[in-house]
Amino acid sequence: MRNKILIALAGLIGLFLVALFVLGKGYFAEPMIGGIPQAKVVAPAVLAKRAAAVEQAARAVGVEAPKQILFGDLHVHTTFSFDAFQMSLPMAGGSGAYPVADACDFARHCAGLDFWSINDHALSLTPKRWQETIDSMRQCQEIGGDSNPDLVSYLGWEWTQVGTEPTNHWGHKNVIFRDLDDARIPTHPITAGAPPGFPPLTEAAPPTMVMGLLALAEADSGGPELARFFADMTSAPPCPKGLPVRELPEDCRDSAPTPAELFDRLDDWNLDSLVIPHGTAWGFYTPLGSSWDKQLTNEQHDPRWQRLIEVYSGHGNSEEYRDWKEVLLGADNGKACPPPTADYKPSCWRAGEIIAARCQAEGNSALECADKAALARRHYITAPFNGGAATVPNTSVADWQDAGQCKDCFLPAFNYRPKNSAQYIMALNRPENEAGHDRFRFGFLAASDNHSARPGTGYKANSREEFTEARFGNFVDTQLGARDTRDPIGESVAVEMAALDVPFANFETERQASFFLNGGLTAVHASGRDRGAIWDAMQRREVYGTSGPRILLWFDLVNGPDGKTLPMGAETKLSENPSFEVRAVGSFAQKPGCPPDAIGSMDGSRLERLCQGECYFPSDDRRAITHVDIIRIRPQRFEGDLVAPLIEDPWKRLECPASSPECRVTFTDPEFLASGRDVLYYARAVEEATPTVGANPLHCQKEDGVTCAEVSPCFGRPWDDDCLAEAAHRAWSSPIFVDQP
Repeated sequence: MRNKILIALAGLIGLFLVALFVLGKGYFAEPMIGGIPQAKVVAPAVLAKRAAAVEQAARAVGVEAPKQILFGDLHVHTTFSFDAFQMSLPMAGGSGAYPVADACDFARHCAGLDFWSINDHALSLTPKRWQETIDSMRQCQEIGGDSNPDLVSYLGWEWTQVGTEPTNHWGHKNVIFRDLDDARIPTHPITAGAPPGFPPLTEAAPPTMVMGLLALAEADSGGPELARFFADMTSAPPCPKGLPVRELPEDCRDSAPTPAELFDRLDDWNLDSLVIPHGTAWGFYTPLGSSWDKQLTNEQHDPRWQRLIEVYSGHGNSEEYRDWKEVLLGADNGKACPPPTADYKPSCWRAGEIIAARCQAEGNSALECADKAALARRHYITAPFNGGAATVPNTSVADWQDAGQCKDCFLPAFNYRPKNSAQYIMALNRPENEAGHDRFRFGFLAASDNHSARPGTGYKANSREEFTEARFGNFVDTQLGARDTRDPIGESVAVEMAALDVPFANFETERQASFFLNGGLTAVHASGRDRGAIWDAMQRREVYGTSGPRILLWFDLVNGPDGKTLPMGAETKLSENPSFEVRAVGSFAQKPGCPPDAIGSMDGSRLERLCQGECYFPSDDRRAITHVDIIRIRPQRFEGDLVAPLIEDPWKRLECPASSPECRVTFTDPEFLASGRDVLYYARAVEEATPTVGANPLHCQKEDGVTCAEVSPCFGRPWDDDCLAEAAHRAWSSPIFVDQP
């Protein structure tokens, strides 16, 4: 009884402290607001020089009437996102809040972008924060005007869904809107809600006593700001169900836990918007065995909204399909751990190896240790919410070697999930579905997924601790505690759903921290610089992605119907074999520092804090394009049609002139008509290798040339070590879809 009384008193004291804090200091302190952009407009001469460089390069490879190629980033978070906010706290080793205004100024002068969007997690956006986001985005746009702006700013959010099992996992999708006026934007962001089985957001704040202590912590620790953030984020009640979106109360939080419900809400709003899936193969949060098969239904896919997919970001590459499996799923939902192959070791298998080695070191028999290893694999694959690593106590990053990773992919996403890759997604077909819902006909783009209000960070190989999410590992060390690696135990443990009070603590956060990258870019072929021209290019899928550098890329079907030339993103029917042309021009090598226009754009200390002393600063020298890969995918004819033989990567490798930044190649598919199958083709232009942040995340020391016996990961290195390694950057065109007549 006495303990219950003490707990109650502690709760009341905590509640009193929070009340004093909220009433006495003000509920919304300065770092909570979106802020006001401070940078000046980009000089017209700078914009003219960029446009002239694109046109000159286009003419050099034979593009007769080039559209403008504009570069942007459609995946950016500020410290309005809860994870970004936590990483920004001084107590987590962060450098303070980065509001929407910072993202605007960074896009304009650090990265030199033409367009960008804001995509904070909808789960973190209360009605007040949403309005602050809108206000800041409007201010950002007003600086450059509307008719021929230096920078176009698109409003949006991230629909962040995480499942506990493959059957209830849908993944993350960015939602962006064409316009900024009140009549054309939603009054409520749409969140996916808390993961299945977890309490609602209104109950997600720490205990009252903890909130009170945070409120009274030293201001420079970030504790008071964290208390404010928790109090605000959990304050909005769920919106009532069954009401039309325009009749919802102003102060509620709207939710749609599945894609079908998200699309229904967007149908209700009926506004110009795009839904862009991203991080699809990223296994940090994606459960073992997840697949996009379940999303290809009449309800869970809507081609009106879903027209583009992000194939690459600062969280890694999600393009490539591989035919290995991270878990075996039975028809009865049973699971088994697959044995390793020459090019892949499942993490569940490695869990068994770790336990077996520890068991043997304890002097147990080989038979007993084999049984414990088998149990460890079982515990790993049955752990809910991607918590398999937590089933092996006291492990370090090095213990896991390179298990779970795609060893031959280009800068792959962590813990790769092949059945969520872009190639796998594009190979799916359900001819029995409604028209438009039978296949995913996505255009391809890339982005940063930056969490410090820095759009387009891939322009230089620098600032790993600031420009990537590598600091996320620092946050876990300081806030959740690093995993205990002392006294290794030769027994695995089962992880139950009920025990997941802090789900992040069960993810492989320290290990993931080595795999973050500076991020990619979206490029559009647009008729002008204005909002409508860029949006129209995205709608017709005349877009492509790069892994960071501003590679120029054109991909055309040259014998379209009536002799027309059709650009990337097009879909058509042909009664002859298709012929194509690919033209690519390498990106500019960069000068150190920042150009004069950026230096004069804002206060020097602000420029240094945002840009870290390095901006997009092109020289006159372009890097060489070494070759162009052509990928051919012939979608399934029916559910169950084996996918691996349908994805040919590369189907053709077309060499470019040696040491030349300009490449122009052609090809024909002589098998198209005879195959009787619909086909999609896309081009991947590959640039000469250059030093890249995090390109070799583990630095494996291989035993027998194959086994990753020791690692020297990027995470844990000094802050000024950018963990550079060579990588051949690339650009991915959107596919051209050629159907049988």
